[in-house]
Amino acid sequence: MAKLVVSILSSLDGYCAGPGGRLDELPMGLAFDSHNLELMRGAGMFLFGATTYQMFEAYWTSVDRSPDGEPVGREISQRFEAGHRLVVSDRLVQSPASPWAQTEVVPRSRAHARIAEIKARPGGDLLIFGSHILANDLLAHGLIDEFHLLVADVVLGNGVRTFEPGLHGQFKLINQSQLADTDIAALHYECRPN
Repeated sequence: MAKLVVSILSSLDGYCAGPGGRLDELPMGLAFDSHNLELMRGAGMFLFGATTYQMFEAYWTSVDRSPDGEPVGREISQRFEAGHRLVVSDRLVQSPASPWAQTEVVPRSRAHARIAEIKARPGGDLLIFGSHILANDLLAHGLIDEFHLLVADVVLGNGVRTFEPGLHGQFKLINQSQLADTDIAALHYECRPN
């Protein structure tokens, strides 16, 4: 049975993005990408909300995949391209001309059932990066198995909350580390049923 794994980068004061969804004040770099790549190597499917999906599609399809390109970014781009992708959205219409045209789009009303069906199959993990609205919803419905919370060494003061007000969840810390050459704490939790 596959696990549903979420990985989110958050500020010390609990924001996964700044005002207006800006990400430029969060420290993303090679160590961050290397952490994400390790998670991707065990994944069989990538799950997204519409906003994160469109951002990832635009960015990762433009990464230099030539032998001269940065190796971690190149492998991430290749894994996103080759992997199965699912977007939970009521508004996204996938263009046949899109670089990721084969992405499955599932409406919110069917998302829980579809994700539970995929989790019940043998295969690699289901992996979510960011997509805090989707992650919060799946956490509230007991569908998340593991949570990687990367706590950055910044205070944003305002922005997009990592966890929605009123959300409840129980976690068991199973590993903690520091991303290489950074001040980002990597907290790996097992999610417990509410």
